[in-house]
Amino acid sequence: MSTKKTAQYGLLTALAFIFSYIESVIMVPVPVPGIKLGLANLVVLAALYRMGKGPAAFVSVIRVVLAGLTFHNTMMMLYSLAGCMLSLFVMILLKKTGRFGMVGVSAAGGVMHNLGQLLVAAALLETSALVWYFPALMVSGCITGIVIGVAGAEIVKRLPH
Repeated sequence: MSTKKTAQYGLLTALAFIFSYIESVIMVPVPVPGIKLGLANLVVLAALYRMGKGPAAFVSVIRVVLAGLTFHNTMMMLYSLAGCMLSLFVMILLKKTGRFGMVGVSAAGGVMHNLGQLLVAAALLETSALVWYFPALMVSGCITGIVIGVAGAEIVKRLPH
């Protein structure tokens, strides 16, 4: 890997980590646990569209591990890892089809992130009662995904090629 690529990966990972920190101190005043703004996904989305799926996956996973070790516990890291992997997988697939713009890809990613976390929580807690959270998590994932997608499209437009 070239020095330039290594520096890009480091910069994107640091930026995603900083966004994770900012998000960890912002309290979203909603009664449903797990609703987040998804700020770090802005970096992952930009990496996906500018650098490809490999760099996006690298930044996403490293960011989750670093944020989990720094701001959360192992269980939270497990939830976030499941969410980020499902989200990234779906975003890569949707982008590859060419039928969705960045906003649609991001919205689907937000919903899938929440679904991934919910599925892991239901499995670990051995309860299906958590399914009642999904409608609220789906709406919030879609809304935050749209906002991140709009911002991401603007950022990617302005990045040098």
